[in-house]
Amino acid sequence: MKKILLFIFTFFTFLSINAQSYFGYLNDNYSGVHAVINNPANIDDSRFKTDINIGSASLMYTNNYFANNINDLLRGADFDDSTNKTPLASNSFLVNYDFLGPSFMFNIKPNHSLAFFTRGRANAHLTNLDGKLIDDFNNRTSNTNYDIKDQNFSVASNAWAEYGVSYATIFYDKEQHFLKGGLSLKYLTGFYSAFAKVENFGIKYTDGPTGDTSFYNTTGTIESGNIKSFDNYDSPSKIQGNGIGLDIGFTYEYRPNAENFKYKDKQGKEVYYKNKNKYLYRLGLSITDFGSIRYNDAISKSYNANAFYTQAQSSNGGFDNYTLTGQSSSIISKMPTALHLNADWNFHKNFYLNLNTDLSLIKNTATNAAYITNNVGLTPRFEVKWFSAYLPMNYLKYSGFQAGFGFRAGPLFVGSGSVISGLIGKTQALDGHIGLKIPIYQGKLKDKDFDGIKNRKDDCPEVAGPIENIGCPWKDSDGDSILDNEDKCANVAGDKANSGCPWGDVDKDTVLDNVDKCPEVAGDSNNNGCPWGDSDKDGLTDNIDKCPLTFGVLANNGCPEEIKKVVEVPVIKDEIIKKINDFSKTILFDTGKATLKPESNASLDNIIFVLNEFPTSNFKVEGHTDSSGKPDNNLKLSQERANTVMNYFIAKGISPSRLTATGYGSTQPITSNATVDGKNKNRRVEINLVK
Repeated sequence: MKKILLFIFTFFTFLSINAQSYFGYLNDNYSGVHAVINNPANIDDSRFKTDINIGSASLMYTNNYFANNINDLLRGADFDDSTNKTPLASNSFLVNYDFLGPSFMFNIKPNHSLAFFTRGRANAHLTNLDGKLIDDFNNRTSNTNYDIKDQNFSVASNAWAEYGVSYATIFYDKEQHFLKGGLSLKYLTGFYSAFAKVENFGIKYTDGPTGDTSFYNTTGTIESGNIKSFDNYDSPSKIQGNGIGLDIGFTYEYRPNAENFKYKDKQGKEVYYKNKNKYLYRLGLSITDFGSIRYNDAISKSYNANAFYTQAQSSNGGFDNYTLTGQSSSIISKMPTALHLNADWNFHKNFYLNLNTDLSLIKNTATNAAYITNNVGLTPRFEVKWFSAYLPMNYLKYSGFQAGFGFRAGPLFVGSGSVISGLIGKTQALDGHIGLKIPIYQGKLKDKDFDGIKNRKDDCPEVAGPIENIGCPWKDSDGDSILDNEDKCANVAGDKANSGCPWGDVDKDTVLDNVDKCPEVAGDSNNNGCPWGDSDKDGLTDNIDKCPLTFGVLANNGCPEEIKKVVEVPVIKDEIIKKINDFSKTILFDTGKATLKPESNASLDNIIFVLNEFPTSNFKVEGHTDSSGKPDNNLKLSQERANTVMNYFIAKGISPSRLTATGYGSTQPITSNATVDGKNKNRRVEINLVK
């Protein structure tokens, strides 16, 4: 029993023992496959095409009893002389080791990623040991009597390997908000496990005249696994366990400038630049290390330690001096289940500030459980593709505030979360990590005009254009305002309504098909392209038949002979024609159209009154425009407006045979088109006598 402290210190001396690891590095957007350690979601939408880890390791030691200076340790100073000791009612020690073996990650689809990893881990702790007890043993002499009461402490050491696969995908990506999640499934192979849990333990030692007459009086209970005694705690030569582990995590990104990171690919779909970080804030939530390992060939025993035995019995019997109360051939090692909360702020260009919290979900008093020490860390960092530097500052539950430094330079990364604290003063924690990998980064899209076509394949690399035109914008070869990709007659100006082609004249009557009411039969432009009919079937078409509804003879202009008589045709004086055209000046149309405005009706009705006074006279309605616009369009518009006025007269009772309508476009101006007033005068409808 005198060797209890030897057990404690040897326990930690021979074990290079993970839970918390790679302080500062795991927050880097270029940590690659290492992201699976704390949050598997982060392997998706990464800055890598693939990331291959060759080998990396992280070791951390923390406690609240010893405090050392790194410089003292490096120069070989005496440990007792250079170490500050802080005995407390509850001193604890924790060692974590994490080795990431050959591992790699890659993208399987734009929104899905996989990682495969191998990992070796170990965790050892001594929890809730009375620090005064440690001091008393350090300071006692060989024949000093002692009496220790009410001790409750536990020790555990576990080492295992992991073979895992991680999958991550994007759940939501819309405007400013982005959410992804990930899952890791791990096969666990345990190859070392040992523990002892002591409750209400007391020991009274009385030194006799000789060693054999010295005796112990002990109380309490002891539960042990693979430990035969505090003097002989070697585990069995062969021990192996198996289990399943699980990690799950989610990451949310707030991207207020998301549109600045998008371009259109060859299919016209908006996609993100893969080589850039897009977020202003990133929030992560994960739970790691669900699971346990069962060892079926182990030794687990429970003892009642109420006993009295001599020094000789202590040396030979160990725990066998106590009463065995339970025994099992299997033990279970619980994984260091933990909750991780992470917030990352991209506060300026390539500068970030990370806040991270790791909280153990396993009680440090649980039997044979690996656990992490709770901590809160703040890490500023500078980060670009080939380099990053980070300054982790952490507050650890056992050892308090620690500051360190690390960097990544291409395939190599090195760092520590406590090196600064250990160099400038005494620290109760020491840690470090180092690794070598093969990073294959997402490439920068070489696309000057951002049209989704690489410069070397783009015929117009400076100007955005569609893939169908090899990256060049579509032209308008015929100048008709219709781009060539939509223009069926790309080299001949045409009308948009005719898919960019000019209108034809199928019946060759000089009236274009778009305004020809009878496009397949030759007709008269004054009858909308249709041939004139012969309503009374007397052989004279209605346009020249003075009696179009009554059968007549040619000699009497289509009227019956019995009404043939000499009629004195009233003479229309020039002032009458002027009066008609004064009215016509106030005929108004909707802008760019052939529809009459309501205020034109009064003028038109006045003209009709005059026409009715001269029933035997024929009139021609002429439409004119100014020079604005294309000539073809002006000619078309003037014809349509002349037709509108003529049709109004016909609807009011004027015989169609007395009227014709012709559009002249801008070919007959009455004044210069150089002024607004001139253009107003040239836009007109004239009604003239047919002589």
